[in-house]
Amino acid sequence: MILYKQSVKCFPLRGALLVAFLWVFNLYVTPALGATDSSSTSMPLKAGWTVQSDCKIHGDGAKLSTPGTHTEGWYSATVPATVLAVQVAAGEFKDIFVGTNLRSIPGTSYPQGENFSNLDMPADSPYHCGWWYRKAFNIAATEHGKTFWIRFGGINYRADVWLNGQKIADSTQVQGAYRTYEFNVTKALRPGQENVLAVETFAPTPTDLGINWVDWNPCPPDKDMGLWGPVTLLTSGPVVVRSPMATSHFPDDSLKTAELTVRAEVSNTTDHPTRGRLEGTAAGIVISQPVALDAGETKTITFAPENFSQLRIKNPRVWWPADVGAHPLETLTLRFVVDGSVSDEQSVHFGIREVTSELTPKGYRLFHVNQHPILIRGAGWSQDMLLRQQPERLAAEFRMVHDMHLNAIRLEGKMETDEFFRLADEQGVLVIAGWCCCDHWEHWNKWTPETLDVATASLRSQILRIRSHPSLIAWLNGSDNPPPANVESAYLKVLAESYWPNAILSSATATPTTVSGPSGVKMTGPYDFVAPSYWLVDSHYGGAYGFNTETSPGPAIPSLQSLKKMLPPDHQWPRDGVWGYHAGGEGFQNFNAFNDAMNATYGEAKTQERYNQVAQSMAFDGERAMFEAYGRNKYTSTGVIQWMLNNAWPSSIWHLYDYYLDAGGGYYGTKEACELLHVQYSYDDHSVYVVNSVYVASPGLTAVVQVYDLDLKELFAKSSTVDVGPDNAVKAIDIPQEIFQPASGTYFVQLELKDAKGGIVSRNFYWVPGKLTEFDWAKTDYTHTPAKTFENMTALGTLPAAHIAVTAHTSGNLIHVRLSNPSKALAFQVVAELEDEHGAKLPQTTWTDNYIELMPGEERELTASMPSDTIANANSKEVAEWKVKIEGWNTTAVTIPSRPIE
Repeated sequence: MILYKQSVKCFPLRGALLVAFLWVFNLYVTPALGATDSSSTSMPLKAGWTVQSDCKIHGDGAKLSTPGTHTEGWYSATVPATVLAVQVAAGEFKDIFVGTNLRSIPGTSYPQGENFSNLDMPADSPYHCGWWYRKAFNIAATEHGKTFWIRFGGINYRADVWLNGQKIADSTQVQGAYRTYEFNVTKALRPGQENVLAVETFAPTPTDLGINWVDWNPCPPDKDMGLWGPVTLLTSGPVVVRSPMATSHFPDDSLKTAELTVRAEVSNTTDHPTRGRLEGTAAGIVISQPVALDAGETKTITFAPENFSQLRIKNPRVWWPADVGAHPLETLTLRFVVDGSVSDEQSVHFGIREVTSELTPKGYRLFHVNQHPILIRGAGWSQDMLLRQQPERLAAEFRMVHDMHLNAIRLEGKMETDEFFRLADEQGVLVIAGWCCCDHWEHWNKWTPETLDVATASLRSQILRIRSHPSLIAWLNGSDNPPPANVESAYLKVLAESYWPNAILSSATATPTTVSGPSGVKMTGPYDFVAPSYWLVDSHYGGAYGFNTETSPGPAIPSLQSLKKMLPPDHQWPRDGVWGYHAGGEGFQNFNAFNDAMNATYGEAKTQERYNQVAQSMAFDGERAMFEAYGRNKYTSTGVIQWMLNNAWPSSIWHLYDYYLDAGGGYYGTKEACELLHVQYSYDDHSVYVVNSVYVASPGLTAVVQVYDLDLKELFAKSSTVDVGPDNAVKAIDIPQEIFQPASGTYFVQLELKDAKGGIVSRNFYWVPGKLTEFDWAKTDYTHTPAKTFENMTALGTLPAAHIAVTAHTSGNLIHVRLSNPSKALAFQVVAELEDEHGAKLPQTTWTDNYIELMPGEERELTASMPSDTIANANSKEVAEWKVKIEGWNTTAVTIPSRPIE
């Protein structure tokens, strides 16, 4: 017997007991609903909840779920919300993301930097008890006679569920952070009267498959316990339709014909056999077939093109990933009709597309979308640390992903919302999902049969929920390690039974398994700083070959404005342990590798302003080099996932934009590298490549390169015509290697790519050391490969002063800025920022280009795009203008107002 211990209750869990409950799943508990859009009657149970600790009330579920029970002193809440999120929203804990304030919350006495998921709740934790969620609601008397369901989108981790004094389910049935539940509550619900739902939730223990945070950032002290997913009341007739999906297959690469296969789960909730029809439309095509169901039976009903010839579509609207085509969505609607009446109806959106993957001759995982290979250029995703759902913020983040021309997001364990997947579908952002590492999810030697039951039930829930989305391309059964044979086999069985239509990988690592063989991917890092040349000179670890599922050039220091928000004034400079608290956990609690490289390469930064300036340029240079290397080497390189895209809280590592959605050097380095038609320099052999990332050829281009020394003396110049085929990388020019002398400090490489009419379609500028970093390969560990000798470009700190002339004007949500350099010196790493009337930098503002160089006499125009809410707020406050600030390494800051809004 396994005991799952809480402070006030113990829960015996026996395998035989779980088997006894299996019959309930057909009638009372239906795992994981896939429909995001439903014509069935539904009522979100969102507002009006109250929440309280059982340690304070010692509650009785039967009483708490009875109308008239007093809840004075309880927290008010809107669900979904974890317990700590409820408390923060109530104002009990303030500014918990500032400094070390998080550790002032009771129960946060676990050792700093350790993985709290693997530790017991501290004795002083208020989250050691169960916490109650209570909600009263009314149903019209006219609803009498219908079948009622309560759906839980996510409960972390266990729960007892009560409705109107009756226990609907207990914690032996409700366990698993990533399971979804649907309970038939027809007998307990009271149409025409007040109804009360009471749910006691319990936090995960170290031997549970909970929600974890690994080394990305601290874990919240409640371990994200509570109702973290939506709660919904549904109505239907006696037969319900669940998890509809439509998959596509193209018989040939012309894509002129698409074969659709439609599936859905149907369940008979009655105690007698039922006959009816499942009918509906898929992309406007009418389909129908008779269905017979035994009492309590659930079936998967399939409409295959072999039997329904109308599902062979001519000239379909094909769904493509971002930047390579449109992403049209079709609608699938299915209804079950009994005796002429609609019992239930569900609708989902889908895309006509097909995803496959293969191992290349070198054993690398290569994805194909619609029979075209695609280089995956993505980043790792993180939810908010308190799992707060913020639709406006989510939409802004997707805009930034699109602006950088990334085409993929990887989810490690964090199962996102329906809104997330809707945006991914609509915007063509590919999604790689799978389980997390580093806690009980991968402690397979400690699993019991019950653990495996929860794991497979969790998998079934999530696959049925997400399988219809065209954005999903792969599922990873493990992260840092592949599961053992029995677990992997169980997972594969669920995936097959759930008709998962996309790629399946055993893990994010290269470790093969006896069940599925090699994964075709690697997870070799690095995660800490490496010099830009690393990505092209390395051939054994994280370099640009194969598919790297998580890697990074290291720390990403937030802007000065963001640092002021996340650090108390007395901890902003010099760097101290509070900075480290906002780094990572375990092996990532300091910036030593990054700072050592900065000091050796650029010189020691004596002020916070100088440190931030150099850090942004290092992030720009590092991210650009990584993505460019993978782009040049396609399809020897098949994919790269930057670790990470964003942060769960204000952090100084692993992001392309910070927690406040402020875009810094790493953002613009990525955007530069991932532009769709791009000219780039190679550190390993000094060549110039043109990379085309779309499926249309680009003939008649001209690549131009100029190499200068530190005094801007031209050492080499050449232009070359080049034709670049669809989705291809072509060498355009070789720069003589003897130009780059080891004894000399720094060289400048300026690149332009012109179209047939002479228009510039891409430009790039590099600062290159005469002698590259010498790596100490023998000392490579899971964090990075250290340097034996660093590059020396300290002379960049003594560049002669340059002057920038600036004009700006506003048009709608765009601010156009014209820059010119009338001086005789190079203006190096020039940054444009948009400020409000108080001088505060505006987040969520993205520029067409940034962190640029201006040669003497050169002019450039940059355009800033402001989010609509910034415009609305400005208009409501009658703000007449914004300020544009321009500053570079060797230029005096210039701040000018923009002209009034038109």
